[in-house]
Amino acid sequence: MNAEAAQSANAQLVQKDQLFEQADIITIHLVLSNRTHGLVGENELSKMKPTARLINTSRGPIVDEQALINVLKGNRIAGAAIDVFDIEPLPLSHPFRQLENVLATPHIGYVSQELYRTFYQDCSASIQHWLDSLPQTSKRSGRD
Repeated sequence: MNAEAAQSANAQLVQKDQLFEQADIITIHLVLSNRTHGLVGENELSKMKPTARLINTSRGPIVDEQALINVLKGNRIAGAAIDVFDIEPLPLSHPFRQLENVLATPHIGYVSQELYRTFYQDCSASIQHWLDSLPQTSKRSGRD
């Protein structure tokens, strides 16, 4: 974000260190690339307030998973909500499954009842459209 974009969004532009030091909630919305891999590591996490929370719904490797586990185990931040992991599905023995200050979901953080309704209605409509386009003999025999 640049100063102009911040101003137009009625936001205050801060440096990365300031963001981690001052924010109550940090939520990550980035694509995984060489530039963003490990973007949030021990240095950034150690700057967070003990009452702060981290949310990652982008890609697991953007956050150094072991560094996050360490700060969570030490209760150095209030918690984390994560639906992306270095290894998916999340192994049964993974610490994120045991930590009381973690909300972990299986990469479905975007799901809502309305989204499901739209998705399945669209799928049903597409299937019906396809069925309607088949010749009558295919419909009766169950073959193409």
